[in-house]
Amino acid sequence: MSVALAYRLLADVVLVVHFAVVVFVIAGLALIVVGSLRSWRWVNGRGFRLTHLAAIGVVVAQAWLGVACPLTLLESWLRARAGGDAYGAGFIEYWVQRALFYDGPAWVFTFAYTVFALLVVFAWWYFPPGRPPGRHRPSRQP
Repeated sequence: MSVALAYRLLADVVLVVHFAVVVFVIAGLALIVVGSLRSWRWVNGRGFRLTHLAAIGVVVAQAWLGVACPLTLLESWLRARAGGDAYGAGFIEYWVQRALFYDGPAWVFTFAYTVFALLVVFAWWYFPPGRPPGRHRPSRQP
């Protein structure tokens, strides 16, 4: 295997991992809401909820600070080392990238990430981690 091919394969792995993180963040919120309503215990496990909150927290922090995603930077670096474009034309690579990357002003993404993070925080309050299934809102007892 050539060195260029190895870098290209590693870049593809990073791209798939990046896509998996995006799916985790988006689907995670849906799973928390649906799972809480259906009394699935695992969706309110502290490990799952903290990991989910941390994932969207990192995305929002990067957006507000104007910091590029390290996975995007790593993938671009690997593609450059492979001698290719930052976003090549392989089949899987092409479609995963089309799902992940959109053209638009940075403020639109920062706004969208922030709104999504607020939904995650609301879900944390409405469906608190560790709460027994079937009990959604925190009690308002003194």
